[in-house]
Amino acid sequence: MKKLLTTPIYYVNDVPHIGHAYTTILADVMKKYWTLRGDDVFFLTGTDEHGQKIEEAAKKHGIKTIEYANSISEKFRDTWREYDIDYDKFIRTTYFEHILSVQKAFEIMYDRGDIYKGAYEGMYCVGCESFFTQTQVIDGIYCPDCSGKKETRLVKEESYFFALSKYQDKLLAWYKENPDCIMPSHKRNEVIKFVEQGLQDLSITRISFEWGIKIPLKLRDSKHIIYVWLDALMNYASALGYGLDYNNAKEQLSYKMEQNPCLESKMEYFNNTTHIVGKDILRFHAIYWPAFLMSLDLPLPKHILVHGWWTIDGVKMSKSIGNVIHPLDIKNAYPTDIFRYFLLREVPFGQDGDFSQIALINRNNGELSNDLGNLLNRLIGMSEKYFQFDLSKSYDENAYVSQKEEISRIIKQSLAYMDSMQPHKFLESVWELFYLANTMITQIAPWELIKQEKSTECKAFLNLIANILAKAALLLYPILPNSCKEISKALNISIDSKQFDTLIIKQGYIQDFMIQKVCALFPKIEEPRMKTMHQPFVENKPQKEKDSINKPCINDTINIDYFQQIVIKVGTIIAAEKLTKSKKLLKLQVDLGEEKPRQIIAGIAEFYDTENLIGTQACVLANLAPAKLMGEISQGMILACKDENGLSLLRTEHARVNGSRIS
Repeated sequence: MKKLLTTPIYYVNDVPHIGHAYTTILADVMKKYWTLRGDDVFFLTGTDEHGQKIEEAAKKHGIKTIEYANSISEKFRDTWREYDIDYDKFIRTTYFEHILSVQKAFEIMYDRGDIYKGAYEGMYCVGCESFFTQTQVIDGIYCPDCSGKKETRLVKEESYFFALSKYQDKLLAWYKENPDCIMPSHKRNEVIKFVEQGLQDLSITRISFEWGIKIPLKLRDSKHIIYVWLDALMNYASALGYGLDYNNAKEQLSYKMEQNPCLESKMEYFNNTTHIVGKDILRFHAIYWPAFLMSLDLPLPKHILVHGWWTIDGVKMSKSIGNVIHPLDIKNAYPTDIFRYFLLREVPFGQDGDFSQIALINRNNGELSNDLGNLLNRLIGMSEKYFQFDLSKSYDENAYVSQKEEISRIIKQSLAYMDSMQPHKFLESVWELFYLANTMITQIAPWELIKQEKSTECKAFLNLIANILAKAALLLYPILPNSCKEISKALNISIDSKQFDTLIIKQGYIQDFMIQKVCALFPKIEEPRMKTMHQPFVENKPQKEKDSINKPCINDTINIDYFQQIVIKVGTIIAAEKLTKSKKLLKLQVDLGEEKPRQIIAGIAEFYDTENLIGTQACVLANLAPAKLMGEISQGMILACKDENGLSLLRTEHARVNGSRIS
């Protein structure tokens, strides 16, 4: 089956950060997974390069706008190259093929009466390139989408409008008839509520700047520039050749300095499209884009997959505090497979996630090193010691029947999770294979079989372990491509759709193995390899002023910049249980008003009974880096005071909404 898989095209106002990496790695994972399942996947990514913000940024740097766009776009391409992202095309909105496609779409919409000329007046935010009414802005001027930190501008100008309101009922019908069109489902419900409130027609051109695509010549209105969302969203079709005249395409495109121009239509991929987007651009992809497609009589997306945001050690990424993480910095510190695994395992798809080096290291040292890496090492070691790596004629169809049934169940469950876009559950499920294999090694003790001169039984058992690793390598290849190549090398197997069909879909087993040594996977990481990422970012300030921000004040005091980094929130304890191996620790589930409760390990068991805690509110240090205590992850700290009279939780005077910040 042909499929189109896309990331958003990233805006060239800044270099890539961890949020861009998450989206792109997700798409790369899905492409690899679908390809193993036998699909023909066209993976599209790129950069969005038009608009007033880019024009102004180039002027600030004193260079031509296209030169500025070129430099930032190349940084995205370099980053994805370093991460071995397997995209099929990198589209840029400055490409000539894209310009032709957008102009053709505008012309069709205009001829159908879906675009008309009018005038627009509203408060405009350059930062997010959005218009707001006077009632929407904060304090009469500040942008609501920029947390009230950026001023809007009053803009009144002539504009062409897209008749978005005309498609309100059609959009609602589409959402109803296609329950999986937007995932997770709560995001679909969010969009439906927004559309039900009524849609306003959409301004799609501007005349106050020049950096963009001019409307078609036939309209004879050259002062109008096609506004960002029609321009940007059309990349999903323009990259496949929409609107190009293929009788003249080579002549049209060959003289342009484009990489991989679309010289033949690939619109057949458009019939089965999946978009992966962040929640901040959901409205544009789930409302504007389907309406544009309806106007153009093009197929609507099969799925719009919506993910959350990433914070850094509990703090929102911000240049002002210097905690923006660049993917290449992570790659220079940690193997990319560890980072890929962390991103998909750490947070359920659709929810917000938090990146910390400690949490990443814990994932590596625990699950990756102890469970997976150690299992491969044990297989290599035993196969060398007992059989000189030769496990030929080792498969026993009649042995370990119940374990094979369990393996089959785990694989079916894993595939179901991946097909329903639950990669964190997919990984949890695949890890059951490693728990099973490691437990069997302990119980069956192949070294004892050798002592008992049961070499045939031992070889059959090692064959089963090798098959488990082979199946796991195929399942995990989309997420851990480099590591799974090493596993396949150790087992002398291939990772491809044919092998996937044999071992995963048809649940077959490999009869013979010839094992070979490879480097140990996922060696333990002793300490963080990147510099602290949440120190305040100070630029072009006197040294004395820098020192006042970067260092705590003397006499055991801190300054306001340090204090503002501390996030304390009110939360309700909704579940509590004792840790069996500890007399002091309780495992709490705390509702902080987020999409899922936080698990917090608290040393209060000597002072509070679990049943008395449930339903009570407490103060939580919410941006503390996650830590592992007694084998359990703790995502924050319950605040308490202690003296000779015992310990008491810190609480608010009156009940407060979960997630309320203490300041």
